[in-house]
Amino acid sequence: MSVAPNALTVQLLGPLRVWRGDEELAIGPPKQRALFALLATQPGNVVSREQIVDGLWGPEAPNTALNGVHTYVAGLRRVLDPGRRGRESGRLLLSTAGGYELCLPLESVDAAQFVRRCNQARRMAADRQVEAAFDNLGKALGLWRGEALAGVPGPFAALERGRLREMRFSAVEDWIAGMITAGRYEEAIVVTTEAISQEPLREKLRCLLMLALSHCGRQAHALQAYNDARAVLREELGIEPGAELRSLHQRILSGAVGQGQQERAPVPRAAVAAPRPEPAAAGSPPTGAVPYPSQLPSRSRVFVGREEELSSVRQMLTEEDPERGRATPIVAIDGPPGVGKSALALELAHESLDRFPDGHLYADLRGTSGHPPTPFEVLARLLQGLGVTAGSVPADLDGRVMLYRSLLHGKRMLVLLDDALDVNQTRILIPQGPACVIVTGRRPQRGLVARYGAHRISLKPLDSETASGLLIRLLDGAATRGSSEAIHRLVELCGYLPLGIRITAASLLMDPYASPERLAALYEDPVTRLDLLTVQGDEGMSVRAALGASYRSLPEKAARLFRLLAAMGLEGFDVPEPGGAQAVDSEVRGALELLADLGLLERTGSGGYQFSKLIRAYAEEMAELEEGLSRPGRRLAVRSTPGRAGGDRAAFFPRVKSVPEGHPSG
Repeated sequence: MSVAPNALTVQLLGPLRVWRGDEELAIGPPKQRALFALLATQPGNVVSREQIVDGLWGPEAPNTALNGVHTYVAGLRRVLDPGRRGRESGRLLLSTAGGYELCLPLESVDAAQFVRRCNQARRMAADRQVEAAFDNLGKALGLWRGEALAGVPGPFAALERGRLREMRFSAVEDWIAGMITAGRYEEAIVVTTEAISQEPLREKLRCLLMLALSHCGRQAHALQAYNDARAVLREELGIEPGAELRSLHQRILSGAVGQGQQERAPVPRAAVAAPRPEPAAAGSPPTGAVPYPSQLPSRSRVFVGREEELSSVRQMLTEEDPERGRATPIVAIDGPPGVGKSALALELAHESLDRFPDGHLYADLRGTSGHPPTPFEVLARLLQGLGVTAGSVPADLDGRVMLYRSLLHGKRMLVLLDDALDVNQTRILIPQGPACVIVTGRRPQRGLVARYGAHRISLKPLDSETASGLLIRLLDGAATRGSSEAIHRLVELCGYLPLGIRITAASLLMDPYASPERLAALYEDPVTRLDLLTVQGDEGMSVRAALGASYRSLPEKAARLFRLLAAMGLEGFDVPEPGGAQAVDSEVRGALELLADLGLLERTGSGGYQFSKLIRAYAEEMAELEEGLSRPGRRLAVRSTPGRAGGDRAAFFPRVKSVPEGHPSG
């Protein structure tokens, strides 16, 4: 179908440009351009006002957002329908119940043409029309003029930009595979090299380059291409090449691939993009293949210890379980602030990539932020990671849950849910089947254990030798020779917490005048220690901030108990069993359990608790700030001031035994 001479033509595959015949239209200010782009990605479909607000502003939309939408719609109508009179709706931009519709044929929008040609190529390839499929892919890729929606602001534009980019490079991989199959090796090398410069982490492109080089008789260059890929992956992501890349490397080494061999180029996992689902089917899975998400953050360059925990999960994932497929494997990792929960989860996830060939989803649940997202919001992001456009995400929670489970049905996919608040945030994010879910959070995920039989890992601080080894590895041994005693003292003062140890390593590496001995001396003062255990400009690298996130989540009585325990000088203590003459009431016992669940106290046995040195320093700081007790006089005040801490101790925490000196829990 051809476009009429004076019809509107929209270019999204590059900077946003709109034409009426040969005349380019000025669409207006950035937000107005973002609104037009949102409507143009769904021509002929109604986009609700709520979707527009979400796409232009996201969750932080101002109260005036709807007024802004009306203003931008009016501005677009002046551009698109200059002959429109008064309050007429216009021919191109229609108002409907609850939303707006841009009346354009698909042929008018280059992004829609791109998707259509890619899907035609897929059908042609399935019918063995190889040359026609290759030609269609070339025409589809010829529509691109740069980064999609370049310069268009807003959350929707960012998501659509990423979606279109993924579709583009999937088509590029198919196109290059077609070149190799047709024997156009030199051309394939040029195109693949250019594509790798834009997407250096796509292993499929590296495979295609190695194939093209080896078929040209350039085995040495093909092997060097593998070494280059391995170096980039290790440097950027801390991972080794995947199974496909390693297998191709071995076949080239053995001479099974090369000049004169008949091996064909592999077909990429998601060869071409799936078509956009129709709005009427928004509650059902999109047609075509689910995209391959790869959302995991990078893991740390240095990771030591946790061998027992890693081994237990490896065994769980590899053992032949007759129930596998009936119940989703779940790993629930909990522990105190800074103990390395996310680091362990990422280590587990990255070393298990080959076990989950359908992709890897990641969601930061921000359970310690004070404003964690709801499952409704998290599902929207996960669905978009699975290729569902923002406009096609169901508007109700049940619809999102059903679509999410449908898309993951039968998929060997890894889902990492980081920093969960509680089971209410994670429960409905558990899919059914061969997927695997890793959940991290400060509170024990008892609900996941009880409901689904999750494999629980309760992390403790590192032991002294492992903690010292971590600091030495982080420093590359450069500043540790002859400083063994200071190294051990530093990790002890860090509470053997990986977060504190990593910050300490950064301090030693960044300061040319620092030494383990000097830093250990500074750490002896608790206030100075907490001040120094912070990386300026990175809120996630601060021991005080990590502890504060748990402290601020406490109810007031539990927070006061936390302060008063430190003010009383109790490093460790036993709580009498219920029913005894000295038993504490259930409210106090519940507060102690909550403090332990959040990692602000350590359990040392039945009814036994203790502070770690680092957390006690923070608790003393809070007692000083909020109870008004100076450090030198705190214990005296606790024992002798009836109107403040002493009185509170008697009323709120009766008959708690202080652990005698030399007690194992002290």
